[in-house]
Amino acid sequence: MAGMPLPAPKDLTSTVLRTDFSDDAAWSAVQAAIDAADGYPHATYVSDSRFTDVSIQALIVEEAATEEDDRLTYVFLADATTMTDPSSPLLAVDLYDEPGRTFRVPARWYPEISANLSIANMEFADFADAADGTGTFRGWGDD
Repeated sequence: MAGMPLPAPKDLTSTVLRTDFSDDAAWSAVQAAIDAADGYPHATYVSDSRFTDVSIQALIVEEAATEEDDRLTYVFLADATTMTDPSSPLLAVDLYDEPGRTFRVPARWYPEISANLSIANMEFADFADAADGTGTFRGWGDD
């Protein structure tokens, strides 16, 4: 993967990077779940087999080597857990403030997080700190 930076998101969306290639139908279902969660596009989907089972550390190293203006500060991974769990929980990964910090986010909460992170209205830590004991963000408790 060295020398192959992550694709930048389009417009004010967040990158959803597929890392599990075991089931194309599951990938389609994840995309549909994310798209159904809100009426606006919030994801730039990347399905490139060079990212199969990529480690978080490899993503951190790759982004650190990228020109600063082109760096992603976070990414959402569609990994094996995402593909097999009915709530399609993406793995959110901080690549900038606390590189390697993660939390899970079910598809229904993805648009809220993506929108707030893409316009820098909130920080990655705001959502990670609000994750439950399983490391999953499930809203603010009043939703």
